[in-house]
Amino acid sequence: MMEFALSDIENLVMGYLLPFFRIGAFFMVVPIIGTQMVPARIRLILALLITTILFPLLPPVQLPSALGLQMGVAIMQEVLLGALLGFLLQLFFHLFVIAGQMIAMQMGLGFASMVDPSNGVSVAVVSQFFVILTTLLFLSMNGHLFMIETMLDSFRRLPPGADFLWSSTGMQLASKGSWMFAHALLLSLPAVTALLIVNLAFGVMTRAAPQLNVFSLGFPSAIVLGSIFLWYSVSGFAQLFQRLLEITLRGMAQVV
Repeated sequence: MMEFALSDIENLVMGYLLPFFRIGAFFMVVPIIGTQMVPARIRLILALLITTILFPLLPPVQLPSALGLQMGVAIMQEVLLGALLGFLLQLFFHLFVIAGQMIAMQMGLGFASMVDPSNGVSVAVVSQFFVILTTLLFLSMNGHLFMIETMLDSFRRLPPGADFLWSSTGMQLASKGSWMFAHALLLSLPAVTALLIVNLAFGVMTRAAPQLNVFSLGFPSAIVLGSIFLWYSVSGFAQLFQRLLEITLRGMAQVV
């Protein structure tokens, strides 16, 4: 009859649970899969299936005692690492939300908002348009497969239970936040600049002819011209989206 030592059982159980905590935290935070539209039970089952497939491929590592303080620290570290990788993808999606908000404010549609079912918050209609467009492009380019592959590759770079440098990671996360705002501004800059010129032209017209009603003339014109600028900007949206997605996935790999 086969006999197993208690230490072997502890290593087997914790060797399965540590990857599960990282993968589960990743699926709870990541866009599309980690949104409110996907039930938590589905995310949990998906994390269990991927962990079961990945577990035989992981290299054997020496884990601390299952009842010790070091194991609690290792579990918390795995949860934070998985949530961090998912949060980087959240920054990528919110880049387009911020860009849409900037364009909507210049178009006069800042007050026109609708509920985003994925996040449960109200966003501008232009931002919601960008969210739908980026989600469809992300799925059509197999972005969901690439993000899972990048997350699974983190186990090769950083095995479960390994030490993680949170100080350098915090600096990288801060730089990704500034990267999100910078690229959101660059994405919205052409439409914002064109609408600013339109608003300046209406200001000059109102100054030259005060009898003109700028509210009845300027708002509809800004919305129509903004829609035209937005339509032209969508023509090269796929190439820009692919380039930003590659940068994001590369940044996820650099974190670990």
